[in-house]
Amino acid sequence: MAGVLKPEAAKMLIGALRDKFPDTPIHVHTHDTAGAGVASMLECARSGADIVDAAVDSMSGMTSQPSMGAIVACLQGTPHDTGLCLDEISKYSAYWESARQLYGPFECATTMKSGNADASSYTYCQNMIIFFNVAAFSLGLGSQFDEVKRMYREANLVLGDIIKVFFLFLLINQFLVTPSSKIVGDLAQFMVQNNLTRETLVDRADDLSFPKSVVDFMQGNIGQPPYGFPEPLRTKVLRGKPKLEDRAGSKIPPVDLEKETHGRPLR
Repeated sequence: MAGVLKPEAAKMLIGALRDKFPDTPIHVHTHDTAGAGVASMLECARSGADIVDAAVDSMSGMTSQPSMGAIVACLQGTPHDTGLCLDEISKYSAYWESARQLYGPFECATTMKSGNADASSYTYCQNMIIFFNVAAFSLGLGSQFDEVKRMYREANLVLGDIIKVFFLFLLINQFLVTPSSKIVGDLAQFMVQNNLTRETLVDRADDLSFPKSVVDFMQGNIGQPPYGFPEPLRTKVLRGKPKLEDRAGSKIPPVDLEKETHGRPLR
């Protein structure tokens, strides 16, 4: 979702998958946060992808998918011609361009107005930009938004370069976010708030009150990172709190679906 799949990497990845699985359909989904989405999707098509996701032009780019019209136009007259009519796509785009204006006041609070190539360096996913922007202003860090984005990379390295997963649900005046990308984001903002670096964070960890999401991660409540937890940071953060050494869900008893549904058939 960070849109960090670059064209050459896309060529290598899809090419390798196609060689290994010649008959398996390959469907590529990406956002265009870093601005290189169209180029990457073209390489995916040339390397053997069957499907690439796109968004109609007026709704594309940035935290959305790459431009459908641009992909279709670039592939016209090639062996990968989509067969889609560019004029019809333009009409469809014009409709959504008009409709989008009606909802302009409700669009995300992010200051992002164009693709951000720095996403390739900081590797934050697209929804983190929305979360970052809202959270930064609520914490009084609006003027330090660029520093928070830069610190995301530092916080990620502190935590051991964990796999980033992010889901965001926008309810009435409330963000529900989970899990690992938010942990990194919370720590990044915490580091900016407290004027910390990677080195000073570890040095001062004994005296700091860490965000709950970071404590949960260190306890193992989010899962077990493939390369282990960072030490001595983990010990300093937990200060004797209990730790899980296996998957948190393995301790939960199976759900009794019959009881939960009162015997009604599941649909």
